[in-house]
Amino acid sequence: MVTGVSMLHELTSSEMAEQERKSWIRRRIEHGLRRGFQHAYETVKVDPRKFLLQLRAAYGVPINTFEGIYSVDVGVLDDLANRVIHSGMKLAAAEGAGLGFGGILTIVPDLSILAGITLRTIQKLSLIYGFEYNTDEETAELWIAAASAAGVDISREILEKEVVNRFVPKVIQQIAAQASKEVVEKWAGRLIPIASSAIGAGLNYYFVRAWGHRAQAHFRQKHLELRGRMDATGEALASVSNPARPLS
Repeated sequence: MVTGVSMLHELTSSEMAEQERKSWIRRRIEHGLRRGFQHAYETVKVDPRKFLLQLRAAYGVPINTFEGIYSVDVGVLDDLANRVIHSGMKLAAAEGAGLGFGGILTIVPDLSILAGITLRTIQKLSLIYGFEYNTDEETAELWIAAASAAGVDISREILEKEVVNRFVPKVIQQIAAQASKEVVEKWAGRLIPIASSAIGAGLNYYFVRAWGHRAQAHFRQKHLELRGRMDATGEALASVSNPARPLS
């Protein structure tokens, strides 16, 4: 009986130690993501004009402005989005493999860089589906998409009451908290320095893939909704400009 109680006590202590370790890792992950996204918000931005030139020169998209995106076949946009996500996945994997050798010691700088790669990927997806981020409202919409990719639901009421410089840090905090919940179990493997290089590469790869596809779904839906309204408006204008002749 005593032996059984002792074993139960040891098991409970072991479980508590494991929970404490995961809690510590989660705090590190949340801190790294929060700092990384805040830094990315302040410094990382895909130039819309340069990206437009890239779409024309490298991908052969026949547009001169982002308004022209709405005349491009949606399948073409989806293909471009998938290529951008795949490029971000490869870059994130290479970065994860390089910093992964340090194990837990490199989690924070690794996540900071990963946050930058992820945000740039989301910015490119935004532009591909015709949404720039030149105004405060457009910037807020970009972060709503980032929150959606992280599985965080942002209320429109919050957006309407907040200016962007106060809104974005709050969103970043929620994104970091949610993301740390999702990845803490997998990132615990980074405690093993030798194995953490391969683990880091794989985790970064799938992190960008998951977030990229969620953000793509967000922008694609908005694009289709706006395209539908534009088509309806165009048909209405056409009917006004060319009224049907009365039957004789």
